[in-house]
Amino acid sequence: MPDYFHGYSVVGLVAVLGALFVTVAFAAGRLLRPVVPTREKMLTYECGVDPVGEGWAHTQVRYYVYAFLYVIFAVDSVFLFPWATVFDAAGFGGITLVEMFIFLGFLAVGLLYAYKKGVLEWT
Repeated sequence: MPDYFHGYSVVGLVAVLGALFVTVAFAAGRLLRPVVPTREKMLTYECGVDPVGEGWAHTQVRYYVYAFLYVIFAVDSVFLFPWATVFDAAGFGGITLVEMFIFLGFLAVGLLYAYKKGVLEWT
């Protein structure tokens, strides 16, 4: 039983040392940095260009939906690579092919649903 808890104590010690290291690094940075606030330093930074207008900008939700759909299909396409290696193995051809068509069917249903909801319309 002592060996069982020894593994947890090592993990706990590493976690405590990591948290201590981060705390000391942030404290040292706070103590050593110069603090000279000026009006120019408090302005919003826009890639070297003087800021124009407010600091807040309105972003439409549809851009996030496009990004979310891209991530879903990109992650799902990652599953195609292991499928190709298993499909190449002897004895797995037919079953693997059927499973992949089921998987692609789920993707097609998701894409059809997004299309029917009007999510894919760029305006």
